[in-house]
Amino acid sequence: MGFQHGLSGLKAASAKLDVTGNNIANANTVGFKQSQAQFADVYANALGGGRNQIGIGTQLAAVAQEFNQGNVTPTNNPLDVAITGNGFFRMDNNGSISFTRNGQFHLDKDGFLVNASNYNVTGFGADASGQIIPNIPVNLRLPTADMTPNPTTSFMTGVNLDARADVVTDPFNVANPDTYTHSTSGEIFDSFGNSHILNLYFQKTAASTWGVYTAVDGTVVDPSTGLSGTDSPITLSFNPSGIMTSTGSSTINVAASVLGAGVSPLAFELDLTRSTQFGSKFGVNVMSQDGFASGRLAGYSISDDGQIRASYSNNVTRTVGQLVLAGFSNPNGLKPLGSNQWGETAESGLPLVGTPETGVLGSLQSSAVEESNVDLTTELVTLIMTQRVYQANAKTIETQDAVMQTIMNI
Repeated sequence: MGFQHGLSGLKAASAKLDVTGNNIANANTVGFKQSQAQFADVYANALGGGRNQIGIGTQLAAVAQEFNQGNVTPTNNPLDVAITGNGFFRMDNNGSISFTRNGQFHLDKDGFLVNASNYNVTGFGADASGQIIPNIPVNLRLPTADMTPNPTTSFMTGVNLDARADVVTDPFNVANPDTYTHSTSGEIFDSFGNSHILNLYFQKTAASTWGVYTAVDGTVVDPSTGLSGTDSPITLSFNPSGIMTSTGSSTINVAASVLGAGVSPLAFELDLTRSTQFGSKFGVNVMSQDGFASGRLAGYSISDDGQIRASYSNNVTRTVGQLVLAGFSNPNGLKPLGSNQWGETAESGLPLVGTPETGVLGSLQSSAVEESNVDLTTELVTLIMTQRVYQANAKTIETQDAVMQTIMNI
């Protein structure tokens, strides 16, 4: 039996050496998880075996991977993503689903988000307005074309009109500042994406009543017809507490002749409902509108919850998709597939797919990668120990051979 002990020990030491060598070889592999060789002793089956039974060596029981967190290192690629916590990226290789911790991603020629092996990254898509569609994960495809212009359909502003101002009795004249009390302006966009200046003129006509005149690029327009040269104001009224009592919302039409040749007429909702009339100076508290010019794609960013946002040269940012993560009840049951990929098995359980920062799934960090969790110092010490174990087992074979030779010489 002595030869069997030493032989099994040599095989075990050789297996551990292979595992350690593989760990060291992948010390710089992003997302790699180190393995550990686990051994079990071996006993011969015999009738009547008891406490004095001697084992016949060792055997490799399992090669278990350790899924502890690796260090997160920043990179210059905005599409690189590191997972902090549990979870795996869900990848699609022509319909074959696998999982990985390696978040080194880029776009292929068709705009699909892929890894170095051209496996597609899966996640939730987004509609044209940037709303995430939480359905079955699909291969993420990011926009690479220019953003088309969007004409203004809504303009909202909230101002404070000075209640102490005097009532203006003279007819409104845009060229005469004495005929209106306050004014402000904002940017709007036509169907070509051209920028125009919307001017709002506030004329106090009674103690708590104001008329609002609109002009585009200095041309006063009638809100209902959109034609120039007419002075038809919007009326705002307030109660004694300075709170608006009128609707405060009107549709503003702007004729094509005011905007320029070839463009479509513009109609947008002017929302003044957040305006007040208090005894303090005139001020603009809030202003926003939903139009924008065309824009060139400037870059991407990924948030902690996996939402991918595209930024454009027109200062518009739009959500274009969301990464998903998959969790497993027993990650050690996953089957290594190579290329930083794992496959699900009956032992790992079914993947629990969801968005980052939900359940037990981790969060994401963009422009970063998760390094290998291999500790080189520990692995080098293990190499020395494994070498000594290998030598010791070889020595038992040598000793057993010497004993056999002594018996043969009797």
